[in-house]
Amino acid sequence: MDAGKGILLGPPNMPGWDCVEIVKELTTRFGGEAYLMNDANAGALAEWRFGAAKGCKNIVFCTHGTGMGAGLILDGRLYEGTNYSAGEIGHTRLTEDGPVGYGKRGSFEGWCSGGGIARYAQHRARELNGKVVFNPGRVEDITTKDVAEAAEKGDELAKEILALSGGYLGRGLGMLIDILNPEVIVLGSLYLRCGRFLEPSMRRALEKEALPQSLKNCRIVPMGLGEAIGGYAALCVALYRKGMMQWRP
Repeated sequence: MDAGKGILLGPPNMPGWDCVEIVKELTTRFGGEAYLMNDANAGALAEWRFGAAKGCKNIVFCTHGTGMGAGLILDGRLYEGTNYSAGEIGHTRLTEDGPVGYGKRGSFEGWCSGGGIARYAQHRARELNGKVVFNPGRVEDITTKDVAEAAEKGDELAKEILALSGGYLGRGLGMLIDILNPEVIVLGSLYLRCGRFLEPSMRRALEKEALPQSLKNCRIVPMGLGEAIGGYAALCVALYRKGMMQWRP
């Protein structure tokens, strides 16, 4: 997106929304003012003001849902980058091969997002000729929700898939901790729902990959606003663009 001009250029998880002047569309139809911001940045503002990162000065919010992006609050300010593209951690390659995410095999998004986990689960199901507990009928219809529900029922393959994703999650977060030295990393909906299957391998990877002192001073927590985050995020975009949000220790 071009947040400055209010144009959706081609979001990877919104096929067909190409070169849409969304801000102009909204203000023409409804009047008033409108602002465009990606979900990771908006979510970071919401968790910073109202949620799990309230009162912190340096935070990372990871969407950890359908995709994987990050919103960065650094020194008490949202960091958006030169062309509003900061925080696109999903495009980072973790392995040479692996599930596709953000158009790249083995990416952070490929291994750790809902879409990526589903694609990896489909791959494992094909290897087993579809004979897996979480197969709803067609291999290509397997979702991350199917995998999570199977894990809750004790299915070993489902738990293995989530543990593998958790390990790569820890590797990716380790890089963020080393580079940004945040006080807290807030993880989105997948961690909220599947955290107990992701956390052990995530923690092992973090202990191996991250600088010990930086890791010691960084909390990793699920988002505090839960399913209500979308509404809070929309409100916070308006507040931030109007200069009404500042760091509050």
